[in-house]
Amino acid sequence: MRRDIQQWWSPSLNKNMEIVSYGHFGTPFLLFPTAAADYLEYERFHLIDSIKPFIDEGRIKVYSINSINSESWLNSKMHPRDKAVRHQQYNEYITNEVVPFIWNDCGGKIGIITAGASLGAFHSANTLFRRPDLFDGTIAMSGTYNLKDYTNGYFDDNCYFNSPMHYMKNLASGPHLDLLRSKKHIYFLTGSGSYEAPQCSWDMTKVLGYQGIPNFVEMWNNEWTHDWPTWRAMLPKWIGSHF
Repeated sequence: MRRDIQQWWSPSLNKNMEIVSYGHFGTPFLLFPTAAADYLEYERFHLIDSIKPFIDEGRIKVYSINSINSESWLNSKMHPRDKAVRHQQYNEYITNEVVPFIWNDCGGKIGIITAGASLGAFHSANTLFRRPDLFDGTIAMSGTYNLKDYTNGYFDDNCYFNSPMHYMKNLASGPHLDLLRSKKHIYFLTGSGSYEAPQCSWDMTKVLGYQGIPNFVEMWNNEWTHDWPTWRAMLPKWIGSHF
């Protein structure tokens, strides 16, 4: 399996950012880390091993990036306004830097699927919903999609337009909504065990259904907790079934 690590100075974030690429061919997947983790987290916790057969078969190519959650939503010393600004800079890093990198590596402007667990699920869903012109779907595992969970009551425009439970509910008819309605791979997966919050997935799928956006939610039983064994089982099942 091809494994390449590259890095560059990000003008969007004003810091060095790494990315690891796995595989030679297939549908590109962009993985967002959980919590405050780095670009190698999914490798360390053997999630890459769990999807390696699909990488080796050329069904998917996988790209994993750093989070900056410790510089935004998980930084208790920052004002929520500054957290939101930093998060918006992360969005710009994804769209202006990571997407062109993936397209260059794939040899063309091919649709990208986002994926992630926990806080990475929020990023993966939010990234698709904000830019359906760049992304083709998402596999969001064990996520929450209401940014108020991280803002301590603060809620400006940068918060609103990065909180899928809010802006998706009010998304008006037009090209943006039409693009989202054309997507065939919007999946919310959740366990029911310790530290899982399955209602968050049901709430998000209800909002999308109201907007006429096709999506699917699957809830696993109580033995599946908010932890790596759950995500190592979920992701390969859905890649194997749908890609």
